[in-house]
Amino acid sequence: MNDTQGTGMTRRTVLQAAGAAAAAYSLIGAAAGTARADDTPASTDKLVIYPIPSGVPTNLSYSVKARTPGGDWQTVPVYRARAKQIDANTGSGPVFNSSVAMFDFQGTVEVAVTSAKGTIGSARIRPLSYDTQFTVDGATISFTLTEPRNLSIEVDGDVFNNLQLHANPIETHVPDPGDEDVIYFGPGLHKTTNNVLTVPSGKTVYLAGGAVLTSQVAFQNVENARLRGRGVLYNSPSGVLVEYSKNIEIDGVTVLNPSSGYAITVGQSQQVTIHNFHAYSHGQWGDGIDIFCSQDVLIDNVWMRNADDCIAIYAHRWNYYGDVRNITVRNSILWADVAHPINVGTHGNTDNPETIENLVFSNIDILDHREPQMDYQGCIALNPGDSNLVKNVRAQDIRVEDFRWGQLINMRVMFNKTYNTSVGRGIDGVYIKNLAYNGTHANPAIMVGYDADHAINNVTFQNLVINGKFIGNGMKKPGWYKFTDMMPAYANEHVLNMRFLNSTDATSTNAPQITSPAQAAGTKNQVFNYLITASELPTTFSADGLPKGLDIDTGTGLISGVMTDNVGSFDVTVSATNSVGTATQTVTLTVQHA
Repeated sequence: MNDTQGTGMTRRTVLQAAGAAAAAYSLIGAAAGTARADDTPASTDKLVIYPIPSGVPTNLSYSVKARTPGGDWQTVPVYRARAKQIDANTGSGPVFNSSVAMFDFQGTVEVAVTSAKGTIGSARIRPLSYDTQFTVDGATISFTLTEPRNLSIEVDGDVFNNLQLHANPIETHVPDPGDEDVIYFGPGLHKTTNNVLTVPSGKTVYLAGGAVLTSQVAFQNVENARLRGRGVLYNSPSGVLVEYSKNIEIDGVTVLNPSSGYAITVGQSQQVTIHNFHAYSHGQWGDGIDIFCSQDVLIDNVWMRNADDCIAIYAHRWNYYGDVRNITVRNSILWADVAHPINVGTHGNTDNPETIENLVFSNIDILDHREPQMDYQGCIALNPGDSNLVKNVRAQDIRVEDFRWGQLINMRVMFNKTYNTSVGRGIDGVYIKNLAYNGTHANPAIMVGYDADHAINNVTFQNLVINGKFIGNGMKKPGWYKFTDMMPAYANEHVLNMRFLNSTDATSTNAPQITSPAQAAGTKNQVFNYLITASELPTTFSADGLPKGLDIDTGTGLISGVMTDNVGSFDVTVSATNSVGTATQTVTLTVQHA
């Protein structure tokens, strides 16, 4: 039980918590040492590799090595992940072992992946949009990375016995194990009483690289709390739970093979940021990140491989009530072995109807979608039921690879008797820009309003490209064909005001009007998200006078970050621009004490 490798970190078996919570935590297994990122000697190229503790399953299908240029090769340990495929005839199906490896680096790193099967016939590294250059020598694939990447390395077309590699950035701001506001898990295998770690307000749960926790992490009725690190939640019940909470941050961790439920559940919460998160699931209803009745949520730079929906956004279900508003998913990679990569709208409140609005999906690679059931197809599914209204959805810079089975888009106002007690109210305002699909397995897309009173209104596609063919104004097609015929797709008579534009067409004949609130408040040193929204499909956004720690995504209008400025109020000038003009508004952002 002594340190076996690494420098600078001694084994700690004491986990700090506030008050009576401290007695709930216990430790099992050995804690092997590892290099702390902030102890790494200063240089251009850095590499940090973490051990897998005894008792956690590994996989032998691949051996992985990494090094900085000119350095010694180091072994990167490989976790065992699991993935499921549904048998369309029985509804059940086999569960396959897969491989996951991870390390942190800065500068340049060289990677060598060797297949235990021997000589490699063919190989690919995805997402294909990264165009990762590699060489194959016998049984080994070699490549070089100069920036953090989440990758799937696939040999001979096998998407199950593949290697998923998470090449993370070097950690910064690693907490002190003795900090009284930190619940610290050092390298090793850990569990907690009743398999739940309940996080108090104001506390940070830190899973160091090489730490594996077999418990759910629960944020319930708390504020200003975090889950951070490079550790793993393994075989935990339902991964991470965030409910009735505010100012919650999840950063850097991996959920591997949860025994049940979703990787992350966000219910009736505000100001939640999920960043650099990875998740794998193989169980029934094994969703990735599900959001219910929440506002101002950012999902950024995540890798999701799930046995059900990767990202699901709903209104009321269980004990969660209220509208959903201002949800951003960006810079992410989605892989659904079953069901949807993106699913919106199924659950709601028939007795007190709710609205799901201001959703942004930006810069996303969809690697797979496999769903035999027609009711649950669609890489992007907007399916309001239960009297939900879905409004103002923006999906831009989306790249869809050749998935196995399903549809590119499924946009339906629906009544699904399995889950719904009423038909959805409708869909109003969808802007899909720079969507590209390359493949041969897509069934025709479906866009269907329920009836004249439950319709789909104002859908705009701009620069839609299918297998290299642009679909929209200026394309060559028979005059009697619809643009939907060229996708191909089916849209019924209850889909109104649908447009297919080229990349330079004006999105509107009117200048925008900003619709987001003129005031917002955040907490000093906590995560903050504010989404600029506007009418008339703006294409760019800006913000001047932001408090320290905040930045704006000019393509989506999201202001986000951690407020580090002094407590007080800041007048920020925000703007939204389309080809006709620019709208501006002064927004007062208030930085509050924790």
